Amino acid sequence: MLPLQGMRVIDVTTNISGPSLTMILADLGAEVIKIERPGIGDEARKMAPLVKEDGTFFLNINRNKKSVVLNLQLQEAKEVMYELIRDADIFVENYRLGKADKLGLGYDTLKSLNEGLIYCSLTAYGQKGSSKHKPGYDAILQAETGLMSMTGSDQLARVPVSILDQGSAVWGALGILAALLQRKENGQGQKVETSLFETGVYWVGYHLLSTMLTGQNPEKLGSNHASFAPYGAFQTADVPIMIGISNDRLFIKLCEVLEKQQWLKDERFVSNVMRVQNRALLNEKTSGFTANKKSRRLARRSRGARCT
Repeated sequence: MLPLQGMRVIDVTTNISGPSLTMILADLGAEVIKIERPGIGDEARKMAPLVKEDGTFFLNINRNKKSVVLNLQLQEAKEVMYELIRDADIFVENYRLGKADKLGLGYDTLKSLNEGLIYCSLTAYGQKGSSKHKPGYDAILQAETGLMSMTGSDQLARVPVSILDQGSAVWGALGILAALLQRKENGQGQKVETSLFETGVYWVGYHLLSTMLTGQNPEKLGSNHASFAPYGAFQTADVPIMIGISNDRLFIKLCEVLEKQQWLKDERFVSNVMRVQNRALLNEKTSGFTANKKSRRLARRSRGARCT
């Protein structure tokens, strides 16, 4: 038996963030009833490429769900919705702030129908502050929270997955699971809130703290890491390989794999702090070795040294 088997979720979300959240609940065994508008449905249905008129993104994040078409502008459709809510455990919406209330689907309204309902609201900017009513999409929030200032190398680059949409979906699902645990103790439902903006701030958290403490903005490091070296993609004789060294023990293993034990006595590389300070030189030396070696040979050697 899956952990959420027997739970019913009413899902009025569209696009990526909300449907990703309810997909997680469906994968955990919940019965998810997806409410879609007549004629239009979820906008994600038309996210190319299409397979038999449905977008592949839609198919991916709406698996294991049931679909019901309701025109929530009509009172009779709302009555059907209210009947579903009375028998539900979880309700999830990702409307622009205020729209759920206008549709008669706000938290207070639905709570009056079902005291045990877990109500999850997923927005762009959260439910407080001067930006709370602003619309927002993943790419916009990637820029606004600073993620795009660090990705790529020379040019601005968006993280090529919907990291804030789907990241906020994970936080929302986690909040719902916590609320279900609490409901088991007190029998009461509650409201769970999450947002793309908060997710973005979480992802850049240690960069924000570093900037606050040092006064230095994060650099664009491509595949490298701000806190470790060597850490990044290195060209071999055929395809690039990824090397990630996060401590001195692993650096010793790497020197064995690269047959460069002399680096262990080089003052510029004796600690992670020194390696980060001398990242450019260390990357140059590492690239000089890997460039003429086959990727599979390096991979075999690294596995043998238990350094991957």
